[in-house]
Amino acid sequence: MNIPECIFEKVVRTIGVERVKNVEHIQSLWSGYGELVRLHVDGGNTSSVIVKYIVLPAINPDSQLHPRGWNTSRSHQRKLDSYLVEVNWYREYANLCQAPVPKCLMVEQKENEILLVLEDLATMGYNEVHKHVESPAVLACLRWLAQFHAQFMSCRQAIKPQGLWPTGTYWHLATRPDELAVLEDLPLKAAAGKIDTTLACCKYQTLVHGDAKLANFCFTPESNDPASVISVAAVDFQYVGGGCGMKDVCLLLSSVLDFNESESQIQAYLDEYFATLKQFLFEYHPNIDGDDVEQQWRPLYSVAWADFQRFVKGWCPDHWKINPYTEQLTDTALRWLAKE
Repeated sequence: MNIPECIFEKVVRTIGVERVKNVEHIQSLWSGYGELVRLHVDGGNTSSVIVKYIVLPAINPDSQLHPRGWNTSRSHQRKLDSYLVEVNWYREYANLCQAPVPKCLMVEQKENEILLVLEDLATMGYNEVHKHVESPAVLACLRWLAQFHAQFMSCRQAIKPQGLWPTGTYWHLATRPDELAVLEDLPLKAAAGKIDTTLACCKYQTLVHGDAKLANFCFTPESNDPASVISVAAVDFQYVGGGCGMKDVCLLLSSVLDFNESESQIQAYLDEYFATLKQFLFEYHPNIDGDDVEQQWRPLYSVAWADFQRFVKGWCPDHWKINPYTEQLTDTALRWLAKE
């Protein structure tokens, strides 16, 4: 898809730059629903901005086949809803978020078209994306999640985010009945409802990013200075909504582990997450007991994994994220839930 020239003219007028020097294609959106580009501009307070232009078709395009056969009307509607959620995130939440995210410069929505103009994270030093990361970068992502979860934490009440998913994550049970129907792991299938309820009804709820994989984090460059700390910012908020923060933690780790790590390494990751979470809770919500949050959420780490495995094993039974580590965690969760 080529973005109409009039869209760029509108961006120039709205954000106060003189002209667009160059349009850099970043990627096409899922099923050809739009395009993500970087505009290099003259004038104003920035050298470039990110434009996400979305055109929402009324029906599922028959010519676009999902690589794993999940091209259904339900998946189509879920994706359309996710774009509307992202609009609401950038319109109402992004500019208030304390953890680094692109700030919203412009949002326009009419009929079946959505135009988002966002800060370019590369202009703020977040100009690296990693396919494989070492421990310092994983820790940086966990610290981002901890800050994000702390800011939006709520005690003893469900999060009711306006315009976001009531329950965040792209694998949420209520939105994935097709994958559940074909799940062949019968004990996990039978426990799916209880797993979902346990996560949804835990004492502490927050906003979850919902797709906190490695690819959705941008990094500052690594330094030779051993005292320097890698910083990250997050993008792609199509599945942000209410939930338990352990969902984000397990999804992040699923995208960075090779599943040969020692248990001590994984516990070190969790320790860093909870230590940072407590620091930011003290800053944002001093009335919330960080130690109690950790006590409530630590056991839910395996439950969150079981929730994710329920989706993966129905969606793609031979996926590499189904392995002895994830199976052991799922079994731990099922045995823990059986005692509850």
